[in-house]
Amino acid sequence: MNLHSLKNTPGARRERMRVGRGESSGKGKTSGKGNKGQMSRTGHKHKPTFEGGQMRLVRRIPKRGFHNPSRQAYHAVNVAALACFENGTEVTPDLLRQAGLSGSARAAIKILGTGELPRRLTVKAQAFSAQARAKIEAAGGTCEVLKP
Repeated sequence: MNLHSLKNTPGARRERMRVGRGESSGKGKTSGKGNKGQMSRTGHKHKPTFEGGQMRLVRRIPKRGFHNPSRQAYHAVNVAALACFENGTEVTPDLLRQAGLSGSARAAIKILGTGELPRRLTVKAQAFSAQARAKIEAAGGTCEVLKP
C-alpha cells in the first residue's frame, strides 16, 4: 500500500450542500432556515451556550471558591524513588523525567520524605519537604532549590 494508491471508502466524503440555489435543489428559498424570526435573518449569530431562552447551563451551575490563575503545580517524587541513581549523582528535574519519575515537563518537582535514601546525592528541585531535606542530608547529600 502506497500513499498514491489510497482511496476513500465510497460514501465517506460528501460534497457540501450549496443552499439557496433553486427550489428543486432541496435547500432553496429559505435555505433550510425556516420562515421569519431571529434565526432566519442574516448576520445572526447565537452564542454556543444559548438554550432558546432557557437559563443557560453555565448560569445554572453554582460557582464557589477562588481559583488562583497563577497557582504553581508540583509533581511529587519520594526520597525512596531516588535510590535508583548511582552514588554521587547530581539529580536534576531533567534526569528525573528521563528516568520516568516525573511526568509533566511544565510541573515543578517537589521531593517528599517517604522511604529511605541509602546513597549520597546532590538533588536539585523546585521544593523539598522538611523530612526529605533531613533524609537527603543525613545520607551525606545536598539539596539545592531551583526557581519554579
